[in-house]
Amino acid sequence: MSNNTIPMIETKPLSMIINGEKVGPMDVPVDMMMIDFLHEYLDLTGTHFGCGQGICHACTVVELQADGNIIESRTCIYGAHFFNGKNIITIEGQAGKDAEGKATLTAIQQAFIDHFAFQCGYCASGFVAAATVFIDRLKKQPIQRVNLESAIEDALNDHICRCTGYVRYYEAVRQVALETPGCVIG
Repeated sequence: MSNNTIPMIETKPLSMIINGEKVGPMDVPVDMMMIDFLHEYLDLTGTHFGCGQGICHACTVVELQADGNIIESRTCIYGAHFFNGKNIITIEGQAGKDAEGKATLTAIQQAFIDHFAFQCGYCASGFVAAATVFIDRLKKQPIQRVNLESAIEDALNDHICRCTGYVRYYEAVRQVALETPGCVIG
């Protein structure tokens, strides 16, 4: 007599806030990566899977922390359950809405378009997340103008662009930093 039982996939409840909306609780496999959860369960495919090792940062989202700060979080190296109870913003949640319900781009998104700061766009969502975190940090801790270039480099350094659009990304972030009141002093 053969044993034809199919192994069960272990799941557990998962809840979080994504792009301002409560998600869950829903049963999610315990070993599912966050990038797969976003794509397969929520149809949020703007966050891209790149290297699968957390090196390229294409999979980066913004995580809102309880203290009001925001940080970058990679979704290809952390399981979905790592984000249980957390509050994240994917690229789909970056833009706002005007009074008529039309999407309005953030200053970062608009600057990336104005500077054509991407070619294929695969890495763009990760760069948007990094730049958003960077500008938020500058609003809370402004820097001297003379230190801006190195600060941008530090903020974006871990993100890889296969098309080598770095100069345009940096130019776009510089523009936003200089045009956002209180980010740069001196």
